[in-house]
Amino acid sequence: MLVDVHCHLTHESFKDKIDEVLKRAKEAGVAAIITSGVNVPTNREVLALSKKYPMVKCTLGLYPIDLLGDSDETGLARQIEPFDLEKEMKFIEEHKNEILGVGECGMDFHWDKEKHEIQKTNFEKILKFVKKINKPIVIHSREAEAECIDLIEKSGVKKVLLHMFEGNKKLIKKAEDLGYYFSIPAILKKNQHFRMLVEMVNINQLLTETDAPWRGPLPGLTNEPANVAETVKYIAEIKKMDEKEVENMIYQNYQKFFL
Repeated sequence: MLVDVHCHLTHESFKDKIDEVLKRAKEAGVAAIITSGVNVPTNREVLALSKKYPMVKCTLGLYPIDLLGDSDETGLARQIEPFDLEKEMKFIEEHKNEILGVGECGMDFHWDKEKHEIQKTNFEKILKFVKKINKPIVIHSREAEAECIDLIEKSGVKKVLLHMFEGNKKLIKKAEDLGYYFSIPAILKKNQHFRMLVEMVNINQLLTETDAPWRGPLPGLTNEPANVAETVKYIAEIKKMDEKEVENMIYQNYQKFFL
């Protein structure tokens, strides 16, 4: 009953390979995969994938860098011009019963150094929208962790998943106390920060993700949903728990948070 709560199956790395990727995921014990959109084209693509494959679910995203019309060099962004936030939120609302949440969205101060106020305004609008439609939100907060936590807390949005959260111990504790969830990536074994996060945070607020095709456990290989099996194994080691118990608890967390 493994789950990958955040990946990007619409990336060109998976072009014409979705059936193989899902087959390997099933063989690894994965029961559900959430693929996330980031902009206008990918939101429509992930929605189509979720309708085609029963094990694939989706969230529709409003990625901060794409909203600016910029590129983050990941090869996923396809926006040449900034897209219309209000129009895309309307699209999301129209499909809210077909999706598990909104995201990924938030703020990114790594790729953008100049338009922080525009990002903040966009994120505040998104938080207000998410509260209105009553859906979970998946947060991207690269080098903007403190600012994101502050705005989310002020918004009153409660169902918050911090994707690849790289904030310090103080921010981790604050987010945990606010009831937010954390998704742990497949690079857990070799990443001291995420090992520390797993040690700190209650198992009831942890989920597993891959962020595929990026950040795989093995260098040089494309990451994919099957790799959450390794993440569960290392969470069990860190928490000194039985691996099957961890798997079951994370699946229950997924149900509680998204379903």
